[in-house]
Amino acid sequence: MMINKFLKYLILLMIIILFAGFQTETVLAADQESYSGEPLCLPGAYPFEQLDCLAMGPSEFLTSMAEKGIRVPFQPLPAYQPDNSYTLAPVPYLTVGENSFPLYASLDDAIGRSPTRYLEAGFKYLAVSERVDREDGVYYRLMNGLWVEAGEANTECCIRSGRFQGLMFYQNPVNSFGWILDQADVMKSPGRTSEITGKTLYRENIVQIYDIVNADGTDWYMIGIDEWVERRKIRQFVINPIPPDGVDNNRWIEINLYEQTLGIYDNGKLVFAALIATGMDPFFTRPGLFQIYEKLERTNMSGSFEIDRSDYYYLEDVPWTLYYDEARAIHGAYWRTYFGYPQSHGCVNLSLGDSRVVFDWANVGDWVYVWDPSGETPVDESLYTAGGA
Repeated sequence: MMINKFLKYLILLMIIILFAGFQTETVLAADQESYSGEPLCLPGAYPFEQLDCLAMGPSEFLTSMAEKGIRVPFQPLPAYQPDNSYTLAPVPYLTVGENSFPLYASLDDAIGRSPTRYLEAGFKYLAVSERVDREDGVYYRLMNGLWVEAGEANTECCIRSGRFQGLMFYQNPVNSFGWILDQADVMKSPGRTSEITGKTLYRENIVQIYDIVNADGTDWYMIGIDEWVERRKIRQFVINPIPPDGVDNNRWIEINLYEQTLGIYDNGKLVFAALIATGMDPFFTRPGLFQIYEKLERTNMSGSFEIDRSDYYYLEDVPWTLYYDEARAIHGAYWRTYFGYPQSHGCVNLSLGDSRVVFDWANVGDWVYVWDPSGETPVDESLYTAGGA
């Protein structure tokens, strides 16, 4: 009985299918000619011209990505963030006012207002070893042994950690990537008049870059399928695992002045990548190939470039410092919040955590390659002084 019912249903289904096919053929015959050309290729990458199918549609997109060395579906970056404890400052740092203020040899001298000298006006940060709260004021003992009174120094206590962290890599990525610099609306195609996807990216979001197209006089980066962001919103890290000419130990740090990025390479492998802040006009970071000649866990930096010393700076216990080009160094910059823009007097500034990563990896004698792919940074040696923070 069950078999008879099954046969009835099967016969009915076949009649319906035959009827539907007859109807379709009737419509095709009445309205249009049937297509008898080559079929579309199945979705996939086709590096060679196909003779029995058309590599269009999904296969065309997959092939174009394969030609760029990019696999679809897109793969995550082979990377991870460094140890979060690296973002902690080695000592607390005081933010002080720009005016001059007295320094005292002892707490008693500070209480009695008997200064040993004055710290001149300018851009200043102090490293703290002790705090004393009294009814007559708050006093800080500095790492150099001197004392300041909070009110006189107009202090804000304290900087104890950084925030931004770069990326550690366990293998080379197959495509470039970057960090968003400012809030960015994602477009459906290259160009400012393109339709907005509704997706918004924010500062320091990490994106992968799969293609570059010039539109409206600027480069646009493909960060996903039908997702594009203008170049000025992104700092791109361009992977370059081939040692620069002159590097003889396969260990080098690359500074890209145009993109404001730093990369560590070891035997052709990308180890670490981060945003930086290099020298601003006219205190450019000098392009060239250099060698690290001194490593200092902490060091003071001070100086000025103007005759009237209006640009005087005094920075105590600058952490994780690698000197490589006269007074120019790679170091942590606890006084900076944002990276990705030229801001220094010639040094290469990193966040606290990133400077620790670079410092731990680097050896005296390792190479530092500084270049500007845009060609905008001057190369005339006469324009460069010894440099500074």
